[in-house]
Amino acid sequence: MNAERNTEQRGVAVVTGAGSGIGRAVAVELMRGGWAVALAGRRESPLQETGALVPGGDRLAVRTDVTEPESVAALFAATVERFGRVDLLFNNAGTFGPGGVPVEELPYDAWRHVVDTNLNGAFLCAQAAYRQMKEQTPQGGRIINNGSISAHAPRPHSAPYTATKHALTGLTKALSLDGRPYRIAVGQIDIGNAATDMTARMQTGVLQANGAVVAEPVMDVADVARTVRHMAELPLEANVQFATVLATTMPYVGRG
Repeated sequence: MNAERNTEQRGVAVVTGAGSGIGRAVAVELMRGGWAVALAGRRESPLQETGALVPGGDRLAVRTDVTEPESVAALFAATVERFGRVDLLFNNAGTFGPGGVPVEELPYDAWRHVVDTNLNGAFLCAQAAYRQMKEQTPQGGRIINNGSISAHAPRPHSAPYTATKHALTGLTKALSLDGRPYRIAVGQIDIGNAATDMTARMQTGVLQANGAVVAEPVMDVADVARTVRHMAELPLEANVQFATVLATTMPYVGRG
């Protein structure tokens, strides 16, 4: 994923969950395109590894727990101190939770962990971005929430993940409406089967609605990153409200 940096400055982005997977791919794509990027994640070492993939990229690694209001506030304070403003938040941090656990056996702590990360964390980051974007000069910016195919069609035994991604769609709509007076554009990207460490099991076999275990096709995570960058670089007068990017032949449309 090594890439040369474009010297044209695009703006300042905050990417959560930037230490791996989709977050890493998007952060690299943005840095390659000339964005200054605040890399947020729970562990600093993977964030530094992400930054090193674009030599000369303008970046800041900030250890962040998106479930903690104080940690999120510190992330945005550090970003503004370093870069002066925030033009983009890619609200990406999330977790599947315990996979394959029937709802009647799901521990409440596991449910709370997924909700705290996927929904509460997204809200806290969006709120912090909103506050900054509203008050900065020039006013405004863009928030892109990382949804999921599960916002439309769940997998078996995925109640916490699916519930939070449905809720995230509602949050996206509400934030999009509330941001209009302040030039804050809010959209969502729903992703299906991007090839990352989190989705490696899909290539070996995952449970289907009919009870079968079937290997599923995946797509290059770089294709997701390019889509996010396209959304990010639109003028604020235009917005991709919802985008769905998926492996073309994954079981989603019709009966698969």
